[in-house]
Amino acid sequence: MPLEEMVGFTDIDAPDPRLINTCIHCGLCLNECPTYRLLRVEMDSPRGRIQLIKAVDESRLSLTEESFAKHIYLCLDCRGCETACPSGVQYGPLVEAARSQLTAAGNVPKGIRVANFVLRHLFRTPRRLKLAARMLRFYQRSGLQRLVRASGVLKLLPGKMADAEALTPVISDRFVDAGAVERVPAQGETRHRVAFLSGCIMSVAFSEVHEASLRVLSRAGCEVVLPRDQVCCGALSFHNGDRETARDLARVNVRAFEKIDAEAIVVNSAGCGSTMKEWGDILADDPDYADRAEAVAHKVKDFSEWLAETGVGPDLGTVDARVTYQEACHLRHAQKIVDEPRDLIRSIPGVELVEMRNSVLCCGNAGIYSALNTEISMGILDDKLDNITATEATTVVTTNPGCQMHISGGLKSRGVNARVLHIAQLLDEAMTKGQP
Repeated sequence: MPLEEMVGFTDIDAPDPRLINTCIHCGLCLNECPTYRLLRVEMDSPRGRIQLIKAVDESRLSLTEESFAKHIYLCLDCRGCETACPSGVQYGPLVEAARSQLTAAGNVPKGIRVANFVLRHLFRTPRRLKLAARMLRFYQRSGLQRLVRASGVLKLLPGKMADAEALTPVISDRFVDAGAVERVPAQGETRHRVAFLSGCIMSVAFSEVHEASLRVLSRAGCEVVLPRDQVCCGALSFHNGDRETARDLARVNVRAFEKIDAEAIVVNSAGCGSTMKEWGDILADDPDYADRAEAVAHKVKDFSEWLAETGVGPDLGTVDARVTYQEACHLRHAQKIVDEPRDLIRSIPGVELVEMRNSVLCCGNAGIYSALNTEISMGILDDKLDNITATEATTVVTTNPGCQMHISGGLKSRGVNARVLHIAQLLDEAMTKGQP
């Protein structure tokens, strides 16, 4: 490409050259990268993608090159490479900054462009999200979905629309959000006061996880407040490169949560919690919000992290189950939370915890990734399902809704009779048996 056509990074949200140059190309990240393990393509490894980012930074590759966007967006952003890296390369901030630059340049895959539009105009307004969820629930419950699938019309849809429809989460019978529930009192003595993120997809498609989480927190002596003005945390937009929307959502949430006199902000979705803990960095250049965002972010705790610190109480009943634990990527690799969920699982009488092989590897869901890159996602999931079934576990426990949905669908397609639960649901079951 002629030099005059070369497009490099702008100064706003550009990948930090200091982070780029911390990579020593040792290759220890390769076996921890789900796309490299599956595709065996250097440019679809962390090391390869960093080289691509460096090439754009040094004006040897144009930001407008379609191949650059392809490889950057084929990354699941699981950040497993960060855990494996001996040099401490902060890969997540690098690839997310590259996506921000690609978004600003308009060089993003069509599916990402559509997803960002939906996230920007639907997810930032709870009223619109609930309306869309009710419409989708009618489609799923009325028999219309079954009729549409049987007709074969989905095969006529352009692109990956049929794949996206197949992977659409099942909408809950009822919603659990700040508009429906604003406060849950503690059962017995009030030991703590916490705020709770209701979020977006969790509130309409995983209400049973929210309900279990609220019951567990209440029984553990927590008064739980759901700020009414909260919205989607912005994680999906941020990971896709739409930082403008992510920052707008972060500002709304900072205003909502800073009003609450709470010890902690408890989050039961690993991907959401990871981004919320980075709100201080995301709004660092905003003089009106930088300090406020940092103060709110400092209070964010993952559900398992908070309970491991404060305790769940002595009255856990017996749950006879052989359990294996699937580590959510943004819990282990981004938040560095490893032992806390395992300790909580082991604390339940009757539970046998069996470690699966490669529990640290991504399951392939990665937010909207499974809908946009279905074949790769399913290839990654196949390895995960092999490792799960090898444990002969009757219950799979995770800490992220995407993992829960993806693995559950995969096991069902294989005819494996194992339930997939959020850790809150397992604790709720034990608490119900211990203190009805």
